Amino acid sequence: MVVLIPAYQPDHRLIDLVHRLGHHRIVVVDDGSGAAYTRVFEQVRDLGAELLTLPDNHGKGYALKTGFAHVRARFPGEDVVCADSDGQHRPEDIDAVADRLAATDAAMVLGARRFTGPVPARSRYGNAVTRLAYRLATGQALLDTQTGLRAYPARMLGWLGEVGGDKFEYELRLLLRAAREGLHLEEVEIATIYLAGNASSHFRPLRDSARIYGRLLAFSASSLLAFTVDAALLFTLSALTGSVVGAAIAARLVSATMNYQINRAWVFGSRRGTVRSATSARRYAALALAMLVANVILLKSLTVLTGSLVAAKAMTEISLFAASFLTQKYAVFGRRSPAPLQIRAEAPVAVPR
Repeated sequence: MVVLIPAYQPDHRLIDLVHRLGHHRIVVVDDGSGAAYTRVFEQVRDLGAELLTLPDNHGKGYALKTGFAHVRARFPGEDVVCADSDGQHRPEDIDAVADRLAATDAAMVLGARRFTGPVPARSRYGNAVTRLAYRLATGQALLDTQTGLRAYPARMLGWLGEVGGDKFEYELRLLLRAAREGLHLEEVEIATIYLAGNASSHFRPLRDSARIYGRLLAFSASSLLAFTVDAALLFTLSALTGSVVGAAIAARLVSATMNYQINRAWVFGSRRGTVRSATSARRYAALALAMLVANVILLKSLTVLTGSLVAAKAMTEISLFAASFLTQKYAVFGRRSPAPLQIRAEAPVAVPR
């Protein structure tokens, strides 16, 4: 088993953690911390950790994927436990997560905090918001969606490198994709530790929260606009023609075309690496057809069941929202494979154990 620790501008707590984890193989990724932190990383290497140095700061997600690729190449068949460098994860909790991974067939084992005791407000409420958003998007409940203590079996390392995101949003994207693919996740309760009000955290509340939630909010706004257009056309055409099915088909064709253009330009397509327009258009057309069939079936069935077209329409759209978001995010507008990671690896200095 390998303990993977991404680190950006760490302090003595990284040195303490590596020292206390001396019974494990350790890989530390320096995410472009700069010359001022060379001495910290030299001490980590002297304690026996293998050090990977990125020339520039890219973000936690990038650093983790760098580490996954390295472990997969250098230590094939080894499971990985990821831990943070700021003292939030005790060695005994790291061991507990690793032990649970060895005893289960789960795709991920998460070290879950209950946020008891003195917890900074931004951490307590930020996790509560993320848990709620995750549950709304997936229908699944997790105790801690923001934990950095996670264990992955060796078979998952290639998959981990395929998920997009270079910064803090990467870890939430892993959970969303895992839910979409029906992967088995487990949680192990760990201690909730925040030192000095979590002052060492490099999480930027506004910018990084925008990365985590921004796309979901933009998609919600796009979907709300499409829903408004779709509903207006549905009610109008249904009143004019007397056919719910015909009105639903016509309304969905118009709203889906508009929704594709907005999502392509503003929600999913604004980042470098998205798929070509022709490809995404074909994928969106297939999704729209599937959603249309599901929409018509649900709308007609719920109208009969509830006796209200308005209630049936609302229930139908809510049911299809999460499926549409995840499908568009990963299958329709998903990013192409990133360029190979450039790293410098430094072997550990042999020290007595």
